Amino acid sequence: MNPRRVFSVARKETLHILRDPRSLGMAIAIPMLLLMLFGYALTLDVDNVPLVVWDQSQSHASREFISRFTGSPYFSLREHVNNYREVERAIDSGVALVALIIPTDFAGRIESGRAAPAQLVVDGSDSNTATIAIGYADVVAKTHSQQIAIREIQRIGGAKLQPPLEVHPRVWFNADLESKNYIIPGLIAVIMMVIAALLTSLTMAREWERGTMEQLISTPVTGRELILGKLLPYFGIGMLDVLLAVLMGEFLFRVPLRGNAALLFGMAAVFLAGALSLGLVISIVTKSQLLASQLAMVLTFLPSFLLSGFMYAIGNMPRAIQLITYLIPARYFVALLKGIYLKGAGLEILAVEALLLAVFGVLMVLVANVKFKKMLV
Repeated sequence: MNPRRVFSVARKETLHILRDPRSLGMAIAIPMLLLMLFGYALTLDVDNVPLVVWDQSQSHASREFISRFTGSPYFSLREHVNNYREVERAIDSGVALVALIIPTDFAGRIESGRAAPAQLVVDGSDSNTATIAIGYADVVAKTHSQQIAIREIQRIGGAKLQPPLEVHPRVWFNADLESKNYIIPGLIAVIMMVIAALLTSLTMAREWERGTMEQLISTPVTGRELILGKLLPYFGIGMLDVLLAVLMGEFLFRVPLRGNAALLFGMAAVFLAGALSLGLVISIVTKSQLLASQLAMVLTFLPSFLLSGFMYAIGNMPRAIQLITYLIPARYFVALLKGIYLKGAGLEILAVEALLLAVFGVLMVLVANVKFKKMLV
């Protein structure tokens, strides 16, 4: 392999990028735009759940129970209603996600020591949010019920009573349970996979469509030199994108980077080599810019978004789908980024993911070299 010929091909591709602002914009601006859009819009935190209340009891006991909800950071009281028709209207119109309905005999049942039922109506059209809201409401109700029972026992017996079991949870790696702390690292992996493959998926196809591939084939440049020269400019742009994404995560989204930054960029380099080579393979096989860009999107975005563990836990997927996820390189890069970002883990913990990512990179480079032939077909 002649370094001068590799440099000449890389220089040619760099000049093409600089002369085409659309390509340069897609390479730098789009990843930053996607990171900002997804980073701010995509959140799994559920708080300030809109709540309406129908208090038929109108008693001190019912108002105390309602105050448990309104005093919680997870519920936001929107309005009081007076019948089921207004409850239905509030939920149908989106004013409320949850409706709390307290019956007329609520206070009497509590005072007599009997079970006092209260109804919770939840909008189940968003099942994930509804499940979380029900969990919040269940905790509020059980805590209030426990406090009433303790207060009543103390009133009768006069002794101070403490709950027999008290749990003090301790959350590691994401103490505030903020979804952005694990969404942003995974998002970097998904965006880099898509952008890298899209960038190089147009390179070879563009040469074929413009008729310049015949000139390249007639030169002494070998297939390996051509592929490496095509990869180098986009590799540099990809690493710049990673740097900008890391800086945005640190200063814009305030996501802590607890691990080794050098390890992060090293793994990003391995991942980019494989993703860029995948784009080259697509470009070599299709020889059409339109088809190459469409195929690159299908082969990168959907699998990376759905099957990498970025959005959905792989352990909750059907067994057959879990096996398919082992073929998705973004799965290993997402695991690496989350381990480095949140846990501060090193290669002693992430060695398997790093090895499989390296296998993907080497395999894609080899396939690109095998598929490219210096001949007109």
